[in-house]
Amino acid sequence: MHIPDGFLDPRTLAGTAVMGAGAVGYATSRLNRELDEGRISVLAAMSAFVFAAQMVNFPIAGGTSGHLLGGTLLAILFGPWAACLSLTAVLIIQALVFGDGGITALGANVLNMAVLGTLAGYLTYRLLARRTAGFRPVPAFLASWVSVVLAAVAAALELALAGAIPLRVALPAMASWHALIGLGEGIITTAVLAYLARVRPGLLGAVPPQPAKLPA
Repeated sequence: MHIPDGFLDPRTLAGTAVMGAGAVGYATSRLNRELDEGRISVLAAMSAFVFAAQMVNFPIAGGTSGHLLGGTLLAILFGPWAACLSLTAVLIIQALVFGDGGITALGANVLNMAVLGTLAGYLTYRLLARRTAGFRPVPAFLASWVSVVLAAVAAALELALAGAIPLRVALPAMASWHALIGLGEGIITTAVLAYLARVRPGLLGAVPPQPAKLPA
């Protein structure tokens, strides 16, 4: 799903960078209100897990690839803004150290995976599980699937807007492959959350049920 260097034109690069930076800046301002110090070490451990999971890539088409995302998993555990910052850190390390995703396309990759994918998964989970407390496996599975597909669709639209790949090629390729990858994302996310609900039930109750909208 990472967009490499050279696939986006300057206009798309600039636009996605501005939107991604704006969202990350807002997430930073919200972090202290969502995450207490006692859970930072847990967030770091889960971020390391997501980092390792994202390193397993599946080639798709046109130089792009697919992989697990992890945004919904982190958002359910720690809230959407902490998850956004965690995934942003993962993407920066991947781009700078491992060359996974272009440095010039970092803003687009952050926007797609850390912002849009994470928020879509979080909102979907809250929409489906808002009347219940604790962990709900079916909403978690569906939210994870939605987050992966939506992030992939965003990447396809950016590639098409930049003129790198025709939309009729990019959108079906990205959406169809990530619809399958999203099933794996849903299974892994649900399994990890079910395990944590059993061994660390307090983690699942940290983000209380609320209406399906972003916290103000």
